Amino acid sequence: MALKFQYNKTYLQQLNKGLKVRENALPTLVAKESALRLEVKKARESVAAIEKRLVVEYESRSSTYRLWNEFPEGLVSVKEVKVEIKKIAGVKTPILQGVIFSVERYGVFLQPAWVPSGIEALKQVARLKIEAELAKKKVEILEYARKKTTQKVNLYEKVQIPEYQEAIRRIKRFMEDEDNLSKSSQKILKAKIAALEAA
Repeated sequence: MALKFQYNKTYLQQLNKGLKVRENALPTLVAKESALRLEVKKARESVAAIEKRLVVEYESRSSTYRLWNEFPEGLVSVKEVKVEIKKIAGVKTPILQGVIFSVERYGVFLQPAWVPSGIEALKQVARLKIEAELAKKKVEILEYARKKTTQKVNLYEKVQIPEYQEAIRRIKRFMEDEDNLSKSSQKILKAKIAALEAA
């Protein structure tokens, strides 16, 4: 989209204002972009760490996989996931505050002795999975915001600021040329009048 303008002082003032706004906003946008880039990196590392903990949790329970067939179905369920929204570089991101589980009543003497520790293990794995999902969502949100900010930085740096500078330069040249033509025609007119008066 080419910048539309007219060759007059009003447009020159508008273009100067627009250029100043973009030049003032650019350092803030660049700082936001680098902050978001850093936050995306941290969030990705957090996802990797959570997934590593999840793998360790699975591996530590690998010897008990056969026992899970005896575990009562529907005994443990997620009742509520508490999420807080935190702003990072002006972007709202989810942060896990806690998970509330619902445990159905069960007969202690009717179930295997390992069921209480199985409930805790299930809660631990569920909490880690929920944490991993929220961390992935956070990466997604931050990555999207970073891409948008990068696009805006590039738009300002590579397109709009040069367009505004070029338009201002062209208007100034046009106005200078017009002024020079006006002065030249006045000199010519004065010379003709002086020649007529002398004759």
